Amino acid sequence: MTANLFHRIAAVVIILWLGFGLAACSNFVKGGDNRHNIPLAAATVKALYDMGSSPAEGMVVRIFKREEQLEVWKRTSSGQYKMFKTYEICSYSGDLGPKFREGDYQSPEGFYTITPGLMNPKSNYYLAFNTGFPNKFDRAHGRSGSNLMVHGDCKSVGCYAMTDAGIAEIYALARESFKGGNPSFQVQIFPFRMTTSSLVQNAQNQHIDFWKNIKEGYDYFDLTKTPPAWDVCEQRYIFNPTSSGLDAMGPCPATYQNAEVEARKVADAKALSDVAAGIERQAANEAVLKERSEAVSGFFSGIGNMITGNQQQAAAVAATPAQ
Repeated sequence: MTANLFHRIAAVVIILWLGFGLAACSNFVKGGDNRHNIPLAAATVKALYDMGSSPAEGMVVRIFKREEQLEVWKRTSSGQYKMFKTYEICSYSGDLGPKFREGDYQSPEGFYTITPGLMNPKSNYYLAFNTGFPNKFDRAHGRSGSNLMVHGDCKSVGCYAMTDAGIAEIYALARESFKGGNPSFQVQIFPFRMTTSSLVQNAQNQHIDFWKNIKEGYDYFDLTKTPPAWDVCEQRYIFNPTSSGLDAMGPCPATYQNAEVEARKVADAKALSDVAAGIERQAANEAVLKERSEAVSGFFSGIGNMITGNQQQAAAVAATPAQ
């Protein structure tokens, strides 16, 4: 083998080696084409099996704005769901309350169904999945918006930003759930943890009726550890209806009721009624106090006017020349 031929072969080997190296690295840099296929960490898989679940099992995502937390729940061998992990939300935009229109910089609230078609493996924010806003409820109220995502990074314009590391694991959990044969997973988005006391604290908020409505779905999952079936009728969410394919504007059918959920609804109604009664009593007391204050003020004003009038009369008499 001549020296010239050896050098040519060596050059080809170096070029091939460099090409392979660069191609391999592209799978691990941000924006690489394979980022959506990175396997779950072995520790994550073990943790799933330790809780009686697996990567292939169904999942539910719950988001809480005020607490800035996203929870992933996984179905276990019992058929119920168990909370697997809580992720800190790096950023969301807007205030507590639902999204109304495109460009209002508001992150949505409500119940959403995520299918494989809503997954975005080539997001500008590393990875993402679309919430599906506007859903059937949002459309029934004439609400608008697009590309409302749960994504990486820490910037939000109506989305929920989870950091790249956070969305990488959440995305992989969703991917493996789809691979396991699950056609979708549910995302439940709440303003805060939906306790009776949290409703009472926000009893005068303009969104209280909407929050009471979605709390029914929250309570069902909280008590049964299984996601409720949801639909929309009479422009409101309905949970576990006895029929499907409902007209969002039409009448609501009966529901499959749960005694514990119904007990919570009664407790919520009583607590909110007590708050309303307390506000009415306070307003009535303030009205009585105002009336008394005005009466007392008028009384003393009358006495003052009388004294002033007497003083002026006496002064006038004193100033009159003697006849």
